[in-house]
Amino acid sequence: MRGAIGEPDGDTQDGVCAIAVMAKASIPGRAKTRLTPPLTPEEAAGLNTAFLRDIADNLAGASAFANIAPYMAFAPAGSAAFFREILPERIGLIESVAPGFGDCLYGAATRLFDAGHRAVGLLNSDSPTLPAAYLVAAATALAAPGDRIVLGPSTDGGYYLIGLKRPHRRLFEDIDWSTERVAAQTLARAHEAGLAVHLLPSWYDVDDLGALRVLVGEAVDGRPFRVWGSKPTPAAWTRRELERLIAGAELRARLAAAAPASLVA
Repeated sequence: MRGAIGEPDGDTQDGVCAIAVMAKASIPGRAKTRLTPPLTPEEAAGLNTAFLRDIADNLAGASAFANIAPYMAFAPAGSAAFFREILPERIGLIESVAPGFGDCLYGAATRLFDAGHRAVGLLNSDSPTLPAAYLVAAATALAAPGDRIVLGPSTDGGYYLIGLKRPHRRLFEDIDWSTERVAAQTLARAHEAGLAVHLLPSWYDVDDLGALRVLVGEAVDGRPFRVWGSKPTPAAWTRRELERLIAGAELRARLAAAAPASLVA
């Protein structure tokens, strides 16, 4: 087993941008809880596993075009064996458990900087179809001279990725996590610190009923979330899991019968 921090493939970290997925183990009742209902806790946990596998594959694909070291910053404590079982060996593992989400983000970033990485990206685990080109763009922007942050805004007002060249704690303080104010508040913290900001294109998080419907449309029915710009990731694991739920668990009927949710812009 790798130590407290798993180094992808043993590469030197000098100049490498680490991108870590903020990940939860697939424990029914603790993973993707905002999707229950219409999913059962067990179905939500299974979809979480599919998301993690697709996002790991997406990071691996992006690393062919940019100097990216892929990681999972995982919780709960002691769940490393779950992630090692479902993920490729090249994905490094770091445990990231703290009282608040901002503390988890900052803790993961500081550990990766301490490991020798010159830049760090923190990525959500809710966007399995996120275009790999956005990850390449983030790493490329972070490789340029000068301090800055990279922010990938999500359509619900949060962000799917934040990239750093230094561990600026203030970026994670006084943020109303899990609200539509997260991205705006983060940009305000960057402005306070005098940091330049490189904005990536927006994308959607699959964390409510409306976004789950969008995901089914994109991954299963071939209706792209965005008709221009970068190509979405195929998300083969997610597509297979959704097709299984549609075929055997009447997912389409449950989505149609569920109460309306806020639309993804």
